[in-house]
Amino acid sequence: MIKVIGGRSNDDFSLDLTFDDGSVKRFDATPYLDYEAFRELKDLDYFKQVTVAFGTVQWPHEQDISPETLYLEGVELYLSPAGD
Repeated sequence: MIKVIGGRSNDDFSLDLTFDDGSVKRFDATPYLDYEAFRELKDLDYFKQVTVAFGTVQWPHEQDISPETLYLEGVELYLSPAGD
């Protein structure tokens, strides 16, 4: 199972994520923002409070997105050497 091991938010409601296989991908969260569970993420200050927890991303009120979704829908930025 793929896991998120690092990440940061961007001002365009995307996430740059590092996975345990060494890949680094950008995930666009904007399509999810209209879903009831994720509406709070429309506040950019709240969106930027994302953390990596339990192999995925999570926000303070426990919204999360499965690591498989993040991986499959993310656009590859690069492959880090030796998984760094």
